[in-house]
Amino acid sequence: MNTFVTRWLGGKQGGVAAIILILLVFVIMPLGLDIFRLNLVGKYLTYAFAAVSLVMVWGYGGILSLGQGIFFGLGGYCMAMFLKLEASDLTSTAKQTTPGIPDFMDWNQVTHLPFFWEPFHSFTFTLIAIFVVPAAFAYIIGAAMFKRRVGGVYFSIITQAIALILTILIVGQQGFTGGINGITDLKTLHGWDINTTSAKYILYFVNASLLIGVILLCRYILTSKLGRLLLAMRDKEDRVRFSGYDVANFKIFIFALGAIISAIGGAMFTLQVGFMSPSFVGIVPSIEMVIFAAVGGRMSLIGAVFGTLLVNYGKTAFSESFPALWLFLMGALFIGVVMYFPNGLAGLWEKHGQKLMGCIGRLQCLSVIKAKLADKRAAKAH
Repeated sequence: MNTFVTRWLGGKQGGVAAIILILLVFVIMPLGLDIFRLNLVGKYLTYAFAAVSLVMVWGYGGILSLGQGIFFGLGGYCMAMFLKLEASDLTSTAKQTTPGIPDFMDWNQVTHLPFFWEPFHSFTFTLIAIFVVPAAFAYIIGAAMFKRRVGGVYFSIITQAIALILTILIVGQQGFTGGINGITDLKTLHGWDINTTSAKYILYFVNASLLIGVILLCRYILTSKLGRLLLAMRDKEDRVRFSGYDVANFKIFIFALGAIISAIGGAMFTLQVGFMSPSFVGIVPSIEMVIFAAVGGRMSLIGAVFGTLLVNYGKTAFSESFPALWLFLMGALFIGVVMYFPNGLAGLWEKHGQKLMGCIGRLQCLSVIKAKLADKRAAKAH
């Protein structure tokens, strides 16, 4: 049991944080929130995939990617293409000039389905594409950069530029991608209406379960030899290289893994929210994902989830209560965390959680002592 807690949860403090997260996500929120708010939390949890990926890529790998929105969007668009094709059957599109193709294509005088849309009639292909497409894209970027030892701020700027280019490409190819509006009006998954209340509950729990599964997978990697190599590369890259390891390949691997994790979040976002647009691909969402990881703690997988929930809750609350000031309030929140809590929420937990665990330990000791004294009194009485 102790081995499990240490390896998979990061010790007693990590175990307590994990239990709090599980109770919050699987019990407290479903019981305490209406379906609208719960679906909103489900959307936040899809962003948490990107934050967790940044813990792996940035926190442990030392690679600051300002383009995680690229992979979030690729996963989301793969799922959206399948759902849109299902919603564009001959019956539903009978009034179009060209029945059987998505409505935005018909509006843009596209007369036949593009060849790269055809495979997305298959749900199996779509699931594979959610993993393979972002991984292949990340491999191309990583091989081009890391093999040439491009890193640091240069890599961050390049990922930002790629995010901007991809956004412009999606918006410009309106007839094939839906343009600025994105792919909307997604209704069913294999005939199952994803907009019903029961479907939203199911998708919420599937989303949360996948997130916990991803965290456990990442924790397993970090406690392996690969995880120790990642930390060594982050702190002393040249020393690792001189030890005979191919640093570029390790960086490509962790960058591709982060891309896949972000893409899973994007696919679940499409299912939860019912659309995907280029506004989730560009520079602004990518920087927000970095903020989620920074607020939660860039070295903490569970902290990244809490950071995502906190920032997005603040964003929603501020925008509802102070629509003219919410951007300033969000900026102040981020600056305050960076200045006063540089290790994020995870740093606060490490600092004060130890005291809490000590108090709990002392209470347990007192209860044991009281139980023993009670046993002695009972024995004397007999």
